[in-house]
Amino acid sequence: MSPSELSNGRSGLARNGCAASSIDAIIPCYQYGHFLKECAESVLRQCGPELRVLIIDDASTDTTAQVAEDLVRADPRVEFRRHSVNRGHVATFNEGIAWVAADYMILLSADDYLMPGAIERASKLMDEHPSVVLTFGGAIALYEGREEVVPPPPELGSGTKILSGRDFIKMGGSRNIVLAPSVIVRTSLQKKLGGYLPDLTHTGDMEMWLRFAAHGYIGFIDAIQAVYRRHSTNMSGGYSAEQDVLQRKLALEHFLDGCAGMLPDVDDLRSWLTSHLALDTVSCASRAFNDGDLELSERLSAIASNLDPEVTRSRRWWLLACKRQLGLRGWQLLRPAIQRLRMP
Repeated sequence: MSPSELSNGRSGLARNGCAASSIDAIIPCYQYGHFLKECAESVLRQCGPELRVLIIDDASTDTTAQVAEDLVRADPRVEFRRHSVNRGHVATFNEGIAWVAADYMILLSADDYLMPGAIERASKLMDEHPSVVLTFGGAIALYEGREEVVPPPPELGSGTKILSGRDFIKMGGSRNIVLAPSVIVRTSLQKKLGGYLPDLTHTGDMEMWLRFAAHGYIGFIDAIQAVYRRHSTNMSGGYSAEQDVLQRKLALEHFLDGCAGMLPDVDDLRSWLTSHLALDTVSCASRAFNDGDLELSERLSAIASNLDPEVTRSRRWWLLACKRQLGLRGWQLLRPAIQRLRMP
């Protein structure tokens, strides 16, 4: 179905202007009791006649259980489960996927929260365009009280739009271009695709978005949909540049192998994505050199050349080789002059 044909979908709007479809919000929580109330209330304040908040406490030892129980008493739309032992975030996410029953679902970490109107904007787009299987939008990163808008890929331009799955895959390449709290998906397809993969502890979101893109259109909401907190205890933190590259490699392999039947030119796509990851790994090696971590830079370079031997003929590889020839001290002396030349 083409994007123009998508406009013929049902409107899905109730008389009060709110999205008529139902949505379940899964909020997995581990040691984030101090964030949980703000997160849950950001969902409960959203427009939507059929909305549930499903909180799963993964055996927290802080105030999570008390906060969750208070939320259940205050609002009948809130439900709560508590693990007796910690199961980890992947198992908890997948439990939430099994629990949901609404038309749409959102998986919202307890340390993040939604902006007003986020659910209405996303569900309205998916109500009107049945072939859109996932929506995402803009987000704000919040770190130590400072807010920073996370820019979308420049290729998106301005305005809400619908992308083919292939365009979305090409736009992201080997990177995750979507912040999880801004994502709302069709529950029926999520259950068909299954849950998160246990070996993708760092890039599970990236692989999941690619799975959705292989099965339908992706909607981009040109609005700030959510706030993502950056702090020392983020589940996404604690990964080195080397681990990040290897996790992205594994995510791409899972995606390409698992969705091969949905990708008619899977071999060409595999070569393109691998080449893209190799080039990005060289860039990581270059940054490691700039930071003075020469051993990491060498390891990343080895990973890049193993991914795609052709990367050794690229401009990025040549520039890194020149920096190494100069040596760290020589490069540090020369770098300010080069940066001044690059300034407009």
